[in-house]
Amino acid sequence: MFDYSAHPELLKGRIILVTGAARGIGAAAAKAYAAHGATVLLLGRTEASLAQVHDEINAAGQPQPLVIPFDLQSADPAHYQALATMIERTVGRLDGLLHNASIIGPRTSVEHLPGEDFMEVMHVNVNATFMLTQALLPLLQRSEDASIAFTSSSVGRKGRAQWGAYGVSKFATEGLMQTLADELEGVSTVRANSINPGATR
Repeated sequence: MFDYSAHPELLKGRIILVTGAARGIGAAAAKAYAAHGATVLLLGRTEASLAQVHDEINAAGQPQPLVIPFDLQSADPAHYQALATMIERTVGRLDGLLHNASIIGPRTSVEHLPGEDFMEVMHVNVNATFMLTQALLPLLQRSEDASIAFTSSSVGRKGRAQWGAYGVSKFATEGLMQTLADELEGVSTVRANSINPGATR
């Protein structure tokens, strides 16, 4: 039987940015990274919720995290470049990027899905992911061994009725990851993968 326990200092000295870090999978991932020695950059829309995760990590005696309030829904390319500049000045590089933030949108048929909702989901789940990846790649390329992880879904690998914009956005996420991974393979210290965390509550 496969039994793996990560070394307590597996991520010591590593710098990892997590989107959607205020709650759910993002908060859990950030805490796990910190518990294994990483300095975590907590990116999300709500500063108060990010501060709570920050305080929990601090209270556990783990490396000091950085809170980054940032709205993926309203940000444009210039905001992403400014974010990258701030991160460069603060920590100098990145060793990891977890694309966790996403929105589901209405669970309805394609026929009845409002166009505005479709565009909103695609913007947050796809456009923002692309722009953040592009802006942060130079910082990731400064690492000797960097990783970009995209959060996927089963509905992004096999289409299912009523999953509308979310399913389409996750197909696009898979496509972005595969394209980037192929571009980086053999020529960069950065690798790209996707992970399907399964159903969550």
